Amino acid sequence: MRWTGLPFVAALALTACVTINVYFPAAEAREAAREFVENVIGEEGAGTAPEVPADDPGGMPGGMALEGGATGRGLAFDPWILLGIAPAHAQTPDITIRTPAIQAIQQRMESRFASTLRPHFDSGALGFGSDGLVVVRDAGSLPLKDRVAVNAAVADDNRDRNAVYREVAVANGHPEWEAQIREVFARQWIASARPGWWYQQAGSWKQK
Repeated sequence: MRWTGLPFVAALALTACVTINVYFPAAEAREAAREFVENVIGEEGAGTAPEVPADDPGGMPGGMALEGGATGRGLAFDPWILLGIAPAHAQTPDITIRTPAIQAIQQRMESRFASTLRPHFDSGALGFGSDGLVVVRDAGSLPLKDRVAVNAAVADDNRDRNAVYREVAVANGHPEWEAQIREVFARQWIASARPGWWYQQAGSWKQK
């Protein structure tokens, strides 16, 4: 008896699409953010931002779940294996911050932080926002003669911050990661804040 379904199975095998599981590399992003932020702030001694718990045991925060979970419980059965077609699994991607564009932004931010912003973080006039930007927390603490220059420096710094979050995502081949990169950096700015500096958390200001 002829098996009339064979051509159909063969056609499926030939036209099968292999899906690569890609997820946001949270640990690598945290390490990249720590390096960048500490270089900008210019002093050693701060820790890495705490890990954001995954929404489910098999997923990565903000990313796509790995087959079988990210905890090594094994891969899910794939029926294509019966046809000799193995599933493709993405290698854990790295996060690079060593591109000319990112390095140029970092150098500008280092210079601006040392020359203009740091004293006003020390005084409490400035703080780190929960969105990864710098906020004028207490304008009254700014000396009158410095207000124009500080406001301009904050605006310039926030433009560079927005640019670097976007550039890190693009440089690593995933523009869609920009929001996740921003969140990781926002947590790291707060983790790296020095004693006495202010930061936003859940809509309120807190002091380290």
